Amino acid sequence: MVETSNAGLAPVRGKARIDVLDMLRGIAILGIFFINVPYMAASVWTFSADVRLIGWTAADRDAWVLINLFLAGTQRCLLEFLFGAGMMVLARKAMTPDGPVAVADLYYRRNLWLLAFGLFDVFVLLWPGDILHIYALAALFLFPFRTLGPKTLVVLGLGWAVLTGIGIPEYGAREYAERTVLVQQVAQGEPAALAEWRKLSAHVPDAKLVAREHAAHQGGLLPYAKEAWNYWSYLASNWLIWDVLEAFCTMLIGIALWKWGVIQGQRSARFYLWLLACGYGFGVVARAWGISETLSFIAGPRTLWITGEFARIAIGLGHLALVNLLVKGRAGAALLAVFKAPGRMAFSLYFLEQAVGKYILFAPWGLLPWGRYGWAESALVSAIGIVLLVGFANWWMRYFVSGPLEWAWRSLAYVRWQPLVRVRGDTSGTSRAVAA
Repeated sequence: MVETSNAGLAPVRGKARIDVLDMLRGIAILGIFFINVPYMAASVWTFSADVRLIGWTAADRDAWVLINLFLAGTQRCLLEFLFGAGMMVLARKAMTPDGPVAVADLYYRRNLWLLAFGLFDVFVLLWPGDILHIYALAALFLFPFRTLGPKTLVVLGLGWAVLTGIGIPEYGAREYAERTVLVQQVAQGEPAALAEWRKLSAHVPDAKLVAREHAAHQGGLLPYAKEAWNYWSYLASNWLIWDVLEAFCTMLIGIALWKWGVIQGQRSARFYLWLLACGYGFGVVARAWGISETLSFIAGPRTLWITGEFARIAIGLGHLALVNLLVKGRAGAALLAVFKAPGRMAFSLYFLEQAVGKYILFAPWGLLPWGRYGWAESALVSAIGIVLLVGFANWWMRYFVSGPLEWAWRSLAYVRWQPLVRVRGDTSGTSRAVAA
């Protein structure tokens, strides 16, 4: 690789890094493992129809409730906040009218490479739930919004939540009306209506899709890969545009949080305490209400169809506030310091999670049996994996400036080799370049 005209640009290292951002990133990327493992370990088409079908002991129920109350979607929310804030760190030299074009060039080049890494995650590591290509697509539209005021950014950022809150009630009302008619037809003894009602109430998975999934996990690499690609195609055709819109809007809020000094810990402890109380106060209550409706297993509209996105953002803000509040104290900072290393190599750990889950643990040739673990056992696998990942990250960062994939990504984006190996005895972030 050769150096280009953006020689004055370089990744943030050493004392210039903001520890709390690394901690938040590390916690988020590790927390995602709790969400992803069931999609690797169990039949997705089965538990998508009814969460009870892969295991519903008291431990399974408690694990499912806790993960869906505090972690589902909220770890993704933190990463989206951080993505917006990260853009502001990168674009700090382009905030004036005469800022260098090289910053924009670097920004778009980074995100085009991120898109390539995301597609590698989908088609080579076989992970249908990849978020990198979604973030890359959203980020392509983000850069021009960096100069907007924080209030405007928040208003725009809440656009997706407002759209879902306005559009879904109408859908829910129509569905409720249709099911009311269906109930009346069942009462009148119409056989077709009775069959349809039983299907809705029983949450029956599609037998053909489940059979195809089981066959893929009993064959070799090719059927296993085809099943992963088929599921990603299903997700992309139904949700990609909406996922990109969600990510983009949440990133806008992340930019606002950076401009207000919230995400990087510049506000008072009292402020973070209030943010924590408000975020968890609304988000946890809204989610708990929606979860209780889900656990009734009665066909019908759900309040989370309206409040879900607001609750996701609120709990994400609660997590952000909790971490920033804890690091203001000596004990809290020491407790969370272990997550700095995972945050500094979060990109590599994200790929490692998929590689281990999809190729080592739950592949047809894997170490653990696919399709036999319920929610509690999957959570235990996740917890053990997270402990190992934290230990590995802290060991790796003793000797290297960044994770291996961070190094590759930065080298590609800056079009020159970046430092990787840390100078012996140096803990400040100083490093020497690896020979090309």
